[in-house]
Amino acid sequence: MPETTQKPTKNTGMAVVAYILFFIPLLTDAKNDPFVKYHVKQGLALFLSSIAIWILGSIMAFLPIIGWFFITILDVLLLVLFIIGIMNAIKGEEKPLPVIGKLGEKFKF
Repeated sequence: MPETTQKPTKNTGMAVVAYILFFIPLLTDAKNDPFVKYHVKQGLALFLSSIAIWILGSIMAFLPIIGWFFITILDVLLLVLFIIGIMNAIKGEEKPLPVIGKLGEKFKF
């Protein structure tokens, strides 16, 4: 009978949760999983980027049309990054998010 080798399963559920609420996996046993930790860092980078865009949006709100258009583009970009991050987690990949992924890799915890 052929021997089947099981590859270790990755905790993709918690990796996906890391993009929705980045701190939740840190409150569970998943905090010790390097795969989950990588996606927590990427989720934190996404969260910090959204705060920066929110602050920028508050400032740019005083520029009608141009400011609103600019912030809308950045919000769509954040949504795309969110989807890319979740897709990477589901596929079991540790790819940095475009544009902000290198920031996430700098976090140490």
